[in-house]
Amino acid sequence: MLRFGCVPDGFGLSYTVALPKSSNTANKPLSVNDFRGIFISPVVSKIFEKCILDRFAVFFESLDSQFGFKKGMGCSHVVYSVKAVVDFYTNQGTTVNLCALESRPQKGV
Repeated sequence: MLRFGCVPDGFGLSYTVALPKSSNTANKPLSVNDFRGIFISPVVSKIFEKCILDRFAVFFESLDSQFGFKKGMGCSHVVYSVKAVVDFYTNQGTTVNLCALESRPQKGV
């Protein structure tokens, strides 16, 4: 696969399983927001991915300022960092302007 730059089509296949977010659903109707999806992939592709990550991990390092898709990081880290930056600049008497963008998939895509 590394030599020819070709990955079997089966490596891209997976199926989604809906898992309930919590068991506290008494007396309320379930909605799609009460579940999270996990993807089940072929074992062989997961083993290959693990081997690649172990061998080439040094090339996959990220910046300390990256929070998404990083083990041990989450929204609370982002909120803390933004608050710390805003506090620093406002304590210096500077105005801080923030802009938040949300990307949503387009219908039909």
